[in-house]
Amino acid sequence: MLHTTVVGNGSSKTITLDNMNPNIKTMEYAVRGPLVIRATEIEKELSAGSKKPFTEVIKANIGDAHAMGQKPITFIRQVLALISFPELIDTVNFPSDVKAKARSILGGCKGGSAGSYSDSAGIEVIRQHASEYITKRDGGIPSNPDDIILCAGASEGIRATLKLFIEQDASHPPTGCLIPIPQYPLYSASLAEYSIYQAGYFLDESRGWALDIKELERTLKEAKTKCVPRMLVVINPGNPTGQVLTRENIEEIIKFAYNERLFILADEVYQDNVYADGSKFHSFKKVMMEMGSPYNGMELASYFSTSKGYMGECGLRGGYSEVINMDAKVKAMLLKSISAKLCPTVLGQAAMDCVVDPPKPNDPSYDLFIQEKTAVLKSLASRATMIADTFNSIPGIKCNPVQGAMYAFPRITIPQKAIDAAKAKGQQPDAFYAFDLLENTGICIVPGSGFGQYPGTYHFRTTILPQPEKLKIMLDKFKDFHVQFVARYS
Repeated sequence: MLHTTVVGNGSSKTITLDNMNPNIKTMEYAVRGPLVIRATEIEKELSAGSKKPFTEVIKANIGDAHAMGQKPITFIRQVLALISFPELIDTVNFPSDVKAKARSILGGCKGGSAGSYSDSAGIEVIRQHASEYITKRDGGIPSNPDDIILCAGASEGIRATLKLFIEQDASHPPTGCLIPIPQYPLYSASLAEYSIYQAGYFLDESRGWALDIKELERTLKEAKTKCVPRMLVVINPGNPTGQVLTRENIEEIIKFAYNERLFILADEVYQDNVYADGSKFHSFKKVMMEMGSPYNGMELASYFSTSKGYMGECGLRGGYSEVINMDAKVKAMLLKSISAKLCPTVLGQAAMDCVVDPPKPNDPSYDLFIQEKTAVLKSLASRATMIADTFNSIPGIKCNPVQGAMYAFPRITIPQKAIDAAKAKGQQPDAFYAFDLLENTGICIVPGSGFGQYPGTYHFRTTILPQPEKLKIMLDKFKDFHVQFVARYS
């Protein structure tokens, strides 16, 4: 018998909040949460002529580089133009390597059109280029194109891996996954959706957001009383914390995962975004392989994206996962699972091809490509320093150096009166602070409670992506606001 619910206007609905999937109600995604909804409303109010203490909303809540004024990389956009409208190849005065790249991608498309479906794992020539890129990145350690799965942004690759671990048997304890705290909300949201137990291990803020093996051991021991831990997520460089793991630390993590039989998910989408002197990106795969037996036989999935790095092509949804040492029968199931989505967007795959197989020395596009890439990364490094230095100059705010990625995660001291006011409104204190900031300055950040934080501490995440002039304005406004906020609630 079909169950329906009669609502106030007399109509009936088959699905309601009472009978829908409870996991969807549980999941939260802070970077697109209530603050962003309010920020969008304020933008509409400004457009309608409403008077505010500011003239624009600065959305520092999400790592969307182009939305914050970053210019696209010419080579990527020229290739996309040609594969979108191939008639231009023989008529437009684009560099020869751009035309060759477009022909190569179109040659891998069925019917020679980017509008056709690709294989579910992606266009073969692009997977080949991705494996060559990884081999070069890792100093010659080979990568197999059959281990590469192109995806609609790294997020889809991560979610495809997590789904493999869903267990339906209610008589067994749930599967558990260790994730860093603070974490990127993709993980907490996806784990909630898939009924996978979230076991959060705290990063050590006092040591630059270091990952302590003793904390992993503590978290695992506690998790084993509530679930069967099977996965370990590591984000390197870190989001939202911006730390870059040392090689020694990665070796410790690998040994821990081996001893505890944990599948490693290595989120490495910010591998091009390393700024601090002495910091260097090391891929988990490279370190595992160089450690030799038995570690080189461990199961690992790593992820990369066109959305970050120097590219910032978020809307194109390009990414890949490299899945190594997975049981062949399970891998076949993974490929079957992704086939239900048909294929990732072909334009996103093409953008990824430009990243993993960029112009080479002596190619006509090379000089401009290197110039643009270098300028973006140099500017991001400068902004990473500016944002940490400015926050550390404000009484009551403390910010670790931004070693990499695209974010700062400062700690704020919130007066007790403000904490009480937040509780009276049913809000977390850092969310109360963030809403007040938005209404008074137009700056949209994400409260630390959306990422997880050590009990009794308050933080927020902001991107370093506003262009330098806009970032200076934002930071000046932030400084004035914080001083006034503290005075108001002291």
